[in-house]
Amino acid sequence: MYHTMICRCGLPTVIRTTWRPANPGRRFYCCPKPEPNDGFQDWVDPPMCARSVMIIPGLLNNMNQLQQTARESAAIARENASKARRFKIMLGLS
Repeated sequence: MYHTMICRCGLPTVIRTTWRPANPGRRFYCCPKPEPNDGFQDWVDPPMCARSVMIIPGLLNNMNQLQQTARESAAIARENASKARRFKIMLGLS
């Protein structure tokens, strides 16, 4: 599937994903050592078309906003369920 690449430091490279605007979601071979390291080595994936590069950041932003809204809605639902339990206890319904 992927070829093994050896880093300039002598260790096998790892595959990471960049989310920078010029290459969103594009995978690359990188030094396995923590920073500071030998960094970028080579691309795993071919370049994306210009339209993909333009669209992906907006889709990721929308997805992140929806996930945040879902987390907030879940927190509100938990709070409301807790309030409902307390009201039932106060009214003697439980």
